[in-house]
Amino acid sequence: MLTIFQKEIRSFLSSLIAYVVLIVFLTGIGAFVWLFPDTNVLDYGFADMDTVFRISPYLFLFFIPAITMRSFAEEKKTGTMELLFTLPVRDWEIILGKFLAGLVLVLLAILPTILYYYSIYQLGEPMGNIDTAGTIGSYIGLFLLGAVFTSIGIFASSLTENQITSFILAFFLCFIIYQGFGLLSSFDDSTGVSYILMQFGIEYHYGTIRKGLIDSRDLLYFFSIIFLMLLLTKTVLGSRKW
Repeated sequence: MLTIFQKEIRSFLSSLIAYVVLIVFLTGIGAFVWLFPDTNVLDYGFADMDTVFRISPYLFLFFIPAITMRSFAEEKKTGTMELLFTLPVRDWEIILGKFLAGLVLVLLAILPTILYYYSIYQLGEPMGNIDTAGTIGSYIGLFLLGAVFTSIGIFASSLTENQITSFILAFFLCFIIYQGFGLLSSFDDSTGVSYILMQFGIEYHYGTIRKGLIDSRDLLYFFSIIFLMLLLTKTVLGSRKW
């Protein structure tokens, strides 16, 4: 697994697209936090990072599929997939190596935003007037959200050899699982089904963790989705033996 992980990291860092999507993501977040009139912290008047954690999931919808779309699709297109399977590694090691490499890039995208926390901390009146516990919870939720999107992107990439198709499929799946159930639950329903539907979506669990409430049920939800997507990827890769 470590070999696959190192290979993927080197591949990411030698690719222009990794730097482009990182720059676009951080520029987009920075613009929403400091520049745009309806969302910037200076005009908002409250020392919090709600804008970062509210906007990031939507930027992740583009950012993460862009970095995961080549995971298996490129291997298939270039014909190196067969070579990969001849290595003395199991399918799970290949999948986890690629998943963890993608997750490292997600972490690299999130880490610079800590500078925003420091800036808002300094700008608060009085200084430090920011909900640190809630911010930490929101970072945990954002990282878990990134992990789920990465697992979905890995799965989408395993289904095709076309990177664009992989990107579109990953974007669609991420959107559906993030907000699709919430949209369905918005319809009036007196039977209670709407509330159940809402709980199937990531947005509900992400919103709970953003409040600083680290509930084991929310953690179980995130880890279950990650495991399911990686298991589906394993099934797709294992289909070559059928």
